[in-house]
Order: sequence, then structure tokens, then C-alpha cells
Amino acid sequence: MFVRFALTADLQFSGEIPAEAAEAVEKTVTDSNTVMFRRGVPKGAAEDEIGRITDWKIEGNTLSLAIESGPYTRVHDALFRFRKQITATLGRFRLGLRDILVTRYEITLTGPVPEGLKIPTLPFISSAVVTAETIELSLQVSATDLEQKIPDRIVKLVEEKIEALTYGGKGEHWELLYESGKKERFFNGDPTAEMIERGWIKHALSRGQWIHGPQSVQLFRAFEQIVMEEIIKTLGFTEMIFPKLVPWEVWEKSGHAKGVYPEIYYVCTPKTRDPAYWEEVGDYFKVTGEVPVEMIREKVDGPIGGLCYAQCPSFWPFVQGQTLASDCLPIRLFDRSGTSHRYESGGIHGIERVDEFHRIEILWLGTPEQVVETADKLHAAYKHLFDEVLDLEWRSAKVTPWFMAQEGMLDGEGVNERIGTTDYEAYLPYSDSWLEFQNVSVNGDKYPKGFNVKVQTGKDCWSGCSGIGLERWTASFLAQKGFDMNNWPERVAALVGQQKELFRFL
Repeated sequence: MFVRFALTADLQFSGEIPAEAAEAVEKTVTDSNTVMFRRGVPKGAAEDEIGRITDWKIEGNTLSLAIESGPYTRVHDALFRFRKQITATLGRFRLGLRDILVTRYEITLTGPVPEGLKIPTLPFISSAVVTAETIELSLQVSATDLEQKIPDRIVKLVEEKIEALTYGGKGEHWELLYESGKKERFFNGDPTAEMIERGWIKHALSRGQWIHGPQSVQLFRAFEQIVMEEIIKTLGFTEMIFPKLVPWEVWEKSGHAKGVYPEIYYVCTPKTRDPAYWEEVGDYFKVTGEVPVEMIREKVDGPIGGLCYAQCPSFWPFVQGQTLASDCLPIRLFDRSGTSHRYESGGIHGIERVDEFHRIEILWLGTPEQVVETADKLHAAYKHLFDEVLDLEWRSAKVTPWFMAQEGMLDGEGVNERIGTTDYEAYLPYSDSWLEFQNVSVNGDKYPKGFNVKVQTGKDCWSGCSGIGLERWTASFLAQKGFDMNNWPERVAALVGQQKELFRFL
């Protein structure tokens, strides 16, 4: 779509602008229109595509401007380029710029508008008129909003919504890399249903949450031990503990804040710990036996953030704003200190699609070469594990990582070919489908850039991560190997040992 911008603004100075300054102002306007606003504009751009001051006037201590533009030197960029020049011009008259008041800001997008387009409800948009061929937006913005590129972000957001409605969004990339071939299968049922029947697991009282009995935990610990021996120790990863309550600042820097909202569990804090403030809540429960949720909602602040959605972002404040010495790289870490929580928007199913899950998160950072080398070693280690230790029927594929999807780069345009995610998928005989149960991601400079982390040599700092989900490993393994331990790979059976039967119900 073709986009046009129009702006009027008042530049307020420290004193009345004298009549003799008018000639100098006019010259600054002319120089801006003919020279300054054209810098960086592609050759051949039409006149109406470039920012231009179309009108100006002086009244008292105020210089009022009207600026119009197409996509090049957009009106807000033109305003700030002009600010620099006019400050110097009127400085010769001993006047200083005190404030900029934006009195009008309009955006017009011209082109086919798909049916059903919803203009975002944002405090910056004061009105919106949508027809089959145009979108007219009036913004209520400050000079600070303009410096933060709010209009550009609004245009990009609207264009993304148009593209999604027009083309259904870009298709995510999926490229097969490896297939193990068929393996002997010993079970055709749903492993979750069988685990429930055998008393290995029971539904907990929260959505997508399970209570794991001894037998399930024994299998978890066997997988964990295999990971520790084959990956953590062999490749030299060191344990850390990452926070499981994530404030907004972390997700703002990691990029999750662009689209995480439908899938996180929000965290709120009490407005006060004063027992008297909460007395009525306790009294209500004592009388009714019910927790007064609405009453509680009025007594909490926030949300201040959410529960851990993806483990690795919480690590990055540890190195935020630091320059890493070359001799400590690459750094290889892992965290297994607690659960992750994700409100699964596609619906929950069994133990493989849950809201609360257990995971070993592997994270590494260093130069691009070091990060890619670590990823290659992980791929080799996983192949050995799935082929020779767990004896699974599986495949791997290169897919679009989360941050490219969120930013509209679904086909990987303009991205280093080594940046991306490899998914590992296990075959589920009972549903004749594939389950993504493992991944390896090379995230490039996404996190280091977001958290301002540098390397001593001046090279780019990259990072990678790999989440080992114990629920999905268990679902994949039992779906193929079943529950008779005689059919399990020898090493897994040995690590599990005799299955414990603690509970007998009458």
C-alpha cells in the first residue's frame, strides 16, 4: 500500500521571534526542502514521496509548521531534522527551543483493503476511517512518541494485519533434514490414557497440569540422567538457576512482548501485606467456604509479569550490559530448577501438550562460529541418543524460529542461513502423527543485542538454546515402546529399575 503522512506542529521558543528572523527561517525551510530532506532518499523518488514543509508562520514565540510526505523522510523525521537546523538559525537571535507541540498527525494508506480489517485499538489512534481502498488514521501523539517512531510502528502493524487477511500470512518454513526409518513398535495406544489407567499420573486441579506418580518420575529421572551423561557432561555445560517469575522488562528485551500475551500465566502482587487490608477476604471464606476472587482482584497490583514461558530469557539479565572476555567463550549453561507454564492456545492434550511442564533448558553463547559449532555438536549428540540409546523412530526438520515468525520473516529473508531452529519429531503410532519433542535453535544476535551483550574482540555475540521437555520425551518413548520394560532399550530399563508401586486404593 502507498502511505502518506501529514503533520502540523508548534515549535515554541524561549522568547518572541523578531520580524527580522523571518528571512532566516524562510531560508532554513527552503534548504530543508531542497537539500536536507532529500538525504538518503532513493534516486528517482517522486516529489510527493519526499517530506516537505508546505506551510509555516511565526506568531509570538511560536513557529508553526505544516509538513507532508510519502514514504521517504517521513514527516516526523523531517520535523526532527528541521529542529536541528532551526535551533541553530534562531540561536543567532538568542532564542532557544523550549517545546514541540504536535497539533495534528494524519496517516493515509491507499490500496485494496481486505474485508474484516480491524484497526488496532491503541491510545495513539484517535480516529480511523476505513473504506475498500483507503485507511485514514488520525493520531494523538507527542514529540516523544514521534522520536520513538510510534507512527512507523502503527503503519507496520496495520500492513501486517492487511497481509495476514490478504494472504493468510506467510507459510512457516519446514524442511526435512533426516529420517531414522521405521523402528519396531510395541504399543498402539494413547500413552497418557494408559498412564492414567495404571495409576502413574492423575489430573491435578489446575488446567493442563498433572500429578506424576513414582513410575512416571522414574522415567523422567532416567531421561534426565541420560541427558546429563551424554550431553551436559560430554559437551561441558554448567548448571545455573534461572528465575521462574519473569518481569515485563525481560520479555521486552527478549522480543516475547510482541505476542506472548495469549499464552502466559500472569503474576500479580498484593497492594499491601497489612493483615487488616485482607481481613475481609479471610472472613468471607470463613463464612462461605468460597474464595472471593472478585474481591481479591481489587486488592492486587499488576500484573508485574508472568510465570516462566520459555526458560532462557530469564538468564540474560545476568550478563546484561556486559562485555564478555574472549577467553571465557563459549559459555555453555543449563537450567533444570523448576517448571515452565504456558497457556496452550491450541488446546491441551495428554502429557505432551500441557500448561505446566518440566524441562531442561540448554543455553550457550559466544562468537557466531562458536555458537554454530556447539549447535552442530548438540545435533550429533541428539542423533546418537535417539538412534542408539532410546531407539526411537524420529525425524528432524529445519523450521522457522519463534522470533522470525513474530517479526514476519517466515521465509528467512535476509537472515544468515545458520540462524534458525531444528525440530525433532517422534512418530506416534496411535494417532499416525508426529510430535515435536526436541529442538535446537541458533538465535543469532537476538538476545545479545536485546540485552546489550558484547564480546571483547568486537565480533558479534550470538546465542543458542535447546529445550528438553521431559513430558514430550516420555510421551514419545511410551507411544512407541509401550509399558512392558522387556521391550525398552537396555539402558533406559536399567536406569528406571524396578517400578515402585506405593499406592493401593480400596
